[in-house]
Amino acid sequence: MPCPSCGSPYRASRRGGDPLCPGCWATLPTATRTALRRRDDQAPARREQLRARLDVGTPLREIRIG
Repeated sequence: MPCPSCGSPYRASRRGGDPLCPGCWATLPTATRTALRRRDDQAPARREQLRARLDVGTPLREIRIG
């Protein structure tokens, strides 16, 4: 599957996978990565927020999701 940020191919892990390739994932702020790893009823909404910010071209370092 291609990374939605940079387009490089990557394989998601068995545990559900990170929504980005490892390089892009590491570029996100720590608090954003922590929020995206949480598995609760708001998890889909947080991933949707990430996708929306990527779609408008927000730089990875500036994406804040709580």
